[in-house]
Amino acid sequence: MSRICEITGKKVMVGNNVSHAKNHTKRKFYPNLHTKKFFVPETKEWVILKVSANALRTINKKGISAVLAEAKANGNILV
Repeated sequence: MSRICEITGKKVMVGNNVSHAKNHTKRKFYPNLHTKKFFVPETKEWVILKVSANALRTINKKGISAVLAEAKANGNILV
């Protein structure tokens, strides 16, 4: 299962742990993802999405239908 937000497209980033002695070791920055179930009133069906916390705020602001339409236009959702 990939760690990619289905709305915003956020995914794992790679960086370094830097110690006090300036030693660099590789690490990963994971997005804050949650699996949520949303009801779409236009189609009267439930949709299960893996979304980031930022995407949840966007859904609360714009509404699930508008956000799904944008995600389909951007190519993040293949439905």
